[in-house]
Amino acid sequence: MSNDTIRLANDLHTVISTLCPEVDMMKLEMRVEEVLSNYENHRKTFLELEKDIPEKVELYLSSMRIEGLSSKTLSGYRTELRLFSVKYQKAVVQITTNDIREYLASFPKAKMSTISTKLSVLKSFFGWLVNEEVILRNPTAKIRPPKKEKRLPKGLSIEELEKVRESCETLRQRALIEVFYSTGCRLAELAAMNKSDINIQSMSMKVIGKGDKERIVYLSFKALYHLKKYLNSRSDDVDALFVTTRKPYRRMGHRAIQREIDKIETASNISKKLHPHIMRHTFATLSTDAGIELADLQHLMGHSNPGTTLIYANVSEERKQQAFKKYHVQ
Repeated sequence: MSNDTIRLANDLHTVISTLCPEVDMMKLEMRVEEVLSNYENHRKTFLELEKDIPEKVELYLSSMRIEGLSSKTLSGYRTELRLFSVKYQKAVVQITTNDIREYLASFPKAKMSTISTKLSVLKSFFGWLVNEEVILRNPTAKIRPPKKEKRLPKGLSIEELEKVRESCETLRQRALIEVFYSTGCRLAELAAMNKSDINIQSMSMKVIGKGDKERIVYLSFKALYHLKKYLNSRSDDVDALFVTTRKPYRRMGHRAIQREIDKIETASNISKKLHPHIMRHTFATLSTDAGIELADLQHLMGHSNPGTTLIYANVSEERKQQAFKKYHVQ
């Protein structure tokens, strides 16, 4: 027993022997020591559990990995849960709904989408703890996600797209723009593309999207033409679709691709911020304007939720309404 526990045992022994002198002191002393020893063991066990969030986080992430979550998603979950565990260094069973609310409120400058992401990760984590019977109730259950900011995606107009094309100074830049626009791919998807993913005969490419889901996208004649020109200009044997310009040739990373896009934006002098995702929006909005079926667009863009694709239909309707108001003669 600790010194504090021994002192407590002696004090109890003195008080009880004074109040009840007829009590068997030997038995009393043994019983007091037994009770206090059990108390101390329980206290040690509780203290060991007091900071168990990091341990539970790793178990949760291992479970999610087995269920097929991508390494990128797991990395994002780990970052969010690590921030939470640093702020609340106690047992998961002690976390309350107010703790969750307080945590989310500690990011006053964050966008609603960021808060929604943080809450979504916490809901998944604590939901898993309930399913695993680690905790009895989910402290996030009563918290509703914040209302999403309704922002319609803006792509380039056909005129702006032509300006961007004309501003490309290298074969690689032009190939990047054409592949982004033709496929509607995300930055991470394009960065992971390989030459071996191309099927020249069907003018298609294999893409690994979110959640490691594979899909097929297509290259326009213009995209295939400029991609071939770029690939034929290379002397390396790297399988990556886009590589660095200096030896040793390596796959272009996300930042390297974004830097090339920034150069094109500066040269084009368009009013919009040019980035990979605006090319994705351009692909979607212009395809919708041309009459593509939403189910086909959903597949081409790799959307798991059809509601996400439906946004572009709303954009198209809005553009039609604006065109009507502008050109309709009363």
